Amino acid sequence: MSRAQISKEFRIEAAHLLPNLPAGHKCRRLHGHSFRVTLHLEGPIDPHLGWIRDYAEIADAFKPVFDRLDHNYLNDVRGLENPTSENLARWIWGEMKPRLPELSAVQVCETCTTACTYTGE
Repeated sequence: MSRAQISKEFRIEAAHLLPNLPAGHKCRRLHGHSFRVTLHLEGPIDPHLGWIRDYAEIADAFKPVFDRLDHNYLNDVRGLENPTSENLARWIWGEMKPRLPELSAVQVCETCTTACTYTGE
C-alpha cells in the first residue's frame, strides 16, 4: 500500500514567559508570539479516497487545543507552566496523538527563524 506524509499549519497568538531562566534574561519577561504550529501525519493512502486523512478532520481535531492556546497566557495552561517551544510541541503531541493516530511530528515556530520539531517518545 502506498504511504505519504501530509501536514496542516495553524497560527496561534499567545503570551508566555519562561520562569526557569535567570532574572535578566529577556524571555523571563512576559512577551508574546505569533506561533506557527504544524501537525505532520504519515500513513497509508486510502485506495478509495486517495488520501491519508481529510484536512478538515485535522482542523476539527485541533480546534479544542487551538481554543485552549490562542490568545491566552500559556503559563496558565496545565502542563505548560514552563512553555518553551520544546515543551509546547510535546504538550500538543500529547493532546493530539490520541485524536490523530497518524501524527508523526509537531513543529512549533515561535519566530520566523526558530523552530522545534517533536516526534514523540
